[in-house]
Amino acid sequence: MSHRPRPEGRHPEASYRFVDDVTRAIAKAKEPAEERTVAVAAGDVGGPAFALGLVDEVATDEVPVALGTGTRHFGATDAHHVPEDPHVVVRGDRVPHLLYRVRR
Repeated sequence: MSHRPRPEGRHPEASYRFVDDVTRAIAKAKEPAEERTVAVAAGDVGGPAFALGLVDEVATDEVPVALGTGTRHFGATDAHHVPEDPHVVVRGDRVPHLLYRVRR
């Protein structure tokens, strides 16, 4: 989902669909993906997708900088979707990689 026109230099056969709504963006992404995974970045797109219940799993790579500070992964949202305990935990070099299922 983008508010900008197709980027310069993008391969001419690469798909690019302009949509103005998160729900339509997810639906459009699922069409060519068929049964494969559709990934959504956190922030201004991921936050509304999460709030609307369109997210099944949350993958996060946590790099702690300072306790008690940081940027919200999903932006400002009033949604109260609570993830389960992580079902995949991979310990990296100074970064844990976590995968959560979203509880409905």
